[in-house]
Amino acid sequence: MAPQLPIAAQRAAYWPVPIVRAVPAAALALVITFSADHSARFGLVTFGVFGIVGGLVVAAAAVLRLADSGVRPFFIAQGAVTAVAGLLALLVNGGGVQYLFLILTVFAAITGFLELYSGLRTRRRFVASGDWVTAGAFTAVVAVVFVLIPPGYSQRFTGPDGVARVLDSSVVVVGLLGAYAAILAVYLLIAGLSAKWGTQSAPEAEQAKPSPAERETSA
Repeated sequence: MAPQLPIAAQRAAYWPVPIVRAVPAAALALVITFSADHSARFGLVTFGVFGIVGGLVVAAAAVLRLADSGVRPFFIAQGAVTAVAGLLALLVNGGGVQYLFLILTVFAAITGFLELYSGLRTRRRFVASGDWVTAGAFTAVVAVVFVLIPPGYSQRFTGPDGVARVLDSSVVVVGLLGAYAAILAVYLLIAGLSAKWGTQSAPEAEQAKPSPAERETSA
């Protein structure tokens, strides 16, 4: 178990990590939001680029900024899984909605578990543990939602302009991917700024330490 750093040192080391992680997630959300194409190929290509960039960002941030957190290997693994998932998505971008569901579900399940575990492992010892629990649990829940969407779902409807359209599983899952990326990006940005400005709660062990005035009084 890594020794616990002072709370100020933890925040100084950690705050850039969620902010740089938020950048590729925000880019993915914007690309999906402003694109009319929500096909399986589009989803695989956009997630593929996000996965490679985002995975490298997570792994690099872990190496450079989380050396004393006690969970650096788990974040390196999380980055590697994300990058591999992104590479696979690009390689099979013509494989259809089945590959999109499979890659997204496996990615969200593994990375969600790794981040959730990192948060629970450092609970009450590291300033970012709560952020990791929340982000990991959210990602794991998204994996469950992906599983619950029927791959063969298709529903015809008429839009407000009178044009007949089809809402199918690829449209649903790509839209969900964009929503996930947007929520994650906002949360990570808030977490990073909270750490930088010192508004996060201190770990319990840090809070339990007597202040200098209390030590002088007890002496």
